[in-house]
Amino acid sequence: MSRQLAADFMPGNALDHMVSTQLVPSGCYGLYAGLKPVEMLIKAWEQDARAINHVIDVYVNGKQANYPAIDSISFSVRDKSYPELVNTSVFLSINDNNNLFFEPEMKFALLALEINERNDAADYEPMERTVNQAAFLSIKKTDFGVYPYSVILVPGEGPEERDIELSAGGMLRCRLAAEQYRNKVAPYIMVSGGRVHPYKTKYNEANEMKLYLMRVLQIPESAILMEPHARHTTTNLRNAARIIFRYGIPMEKPGLVVTVKSQSMYISDIMPQRCLKELGYEPYKTGKRLSDNNLEFYPNVMSLQIDFDEPMDP
Repeated sequence: MSRQLAADFMPGNALDHMVSTQLVPSGCYGLYAGLKPVEMLIKAWEQDARAINHVIDVYVNGKQANYPAIDSISFSVRDKSYPELVNTSVFLSINDNNNLFFEPEMKFALLALEINERNDAADYEPMERTVNQAAFLSIKKTDFGVYPYSVILVPGEGPEERDIELSAGGMLRCRLAAEQYRNKVAPYIMVSGGRVHPYKTKYNEANEMKLYLMRVLQIPESAILMEPHARHTTTNLRNAARIIFRYGIPMEKPGLVVTVKSQSMYISDIMPQRCLKELGYEPYKTGKRLSDNNLEFYPNVMSLQIDFDEPMDP
């Protein structure tokens, strides 16, 4: 298919127009921004095709997920009834109205996520009109110049027990953040974490932290931003940068990560190298360390880049 795209691409045609008006402005293919338009088109196609193949490999064929303890397939591929699930999914995918050559495979992958109950990437969307509406509407009226930081970012800590809504660590992190908010260091607290621990939990870390901030600590909803998709610490920072950019919060202004000492040190000392390995770029730069619990960070617009092999938080 890459060869066909290269053959079909012409300056000024529909494919060229798609690159200039869709792919480039989206920021989702930032790793290829320095390439020629036709090369960027090919890289974008290959990235998204790999994403479809990855979903099928993990959630149909049962191959190992990046984090198998939390993200693995829900079925035993050796179960005698499993082939019927797959065959039915194939039937539904190819017997629909498909206008594009990749639609059957894409629909098959989406069905695999659905029957595995892995539609996490769509949780609470569109957030500007749901869980983040109150804060989103206040951003345009906020004078960020009177605050030293744009947001107070609180990375979650998921409980390991199935019936626990919010871990003790999550509560304490919220209290640390609320203290900074009351000291007027930033106009918003951003809570970050998805439905991660334990395996297939029904509780979302960011949502539970938001409820705790509102109900227990009396922080107004208009001051709380939810980032409900991150599945590990690398994407806490990456997804925070995405929200900061997309909501019109000043990118040049530092944010403040507020968390326990061990995670804070991990974010400053270890995670940049992990991000380079797993994401291909650093989604943030660290600034000054104010204390064991408080660390400055500067968001990077490269965070808009899609991560093809994390379907629950791409």
